[in-house]
Amino acid sequence: MKLIKGIHHINLQCSNDKKYDEVKHFYINVLGLDVARSWDCGVMFDTGNGLIEVFNTGIPELEQGVVRHFSLATEDVDACVDAVKKAGYEVFVEPKNIEIASTPVFPARIAFCRGPLGEEIEFFCESNKANQE
Repeated sequence: MKLIKGIHHINLQCSNDKKYDEVKHFYINVLGLDVARSWDCGVMFDTGNGLIEVFNTGIPELEQGVVRHFSLATEDVDACVDAVKKAGYEVFVEPKNIEIASTPVFPARIAFCRGPLGEEIEFFCESNKANQE
């Protein structure tokens, strides 16, 4: 019996109201995610198969911890990158096709950006869905 069914949510922490508003704008208006639920100092965005939870706790900004990045599934990596760039955020790995050296080989199209809190976000499309160059 498997105990884990999948990822329920990823949590991000905001240090102030300005960052919280920027994060909400980024995930709603730039990436087009819907709000699954919200409360006094938090919000959850629906990614389609998991949630991104954001708290506005006033805790000082943290340095990058053990989580290197999180990956969002998409059918159009290039459109995600265009939206992020248009909104003024950094793309530090441009869209590219890769093959993960696994058995069997796993082809995909990927790109990476930084979100409003410095979080590293990967846009990931399995090759059978990818926009190939």
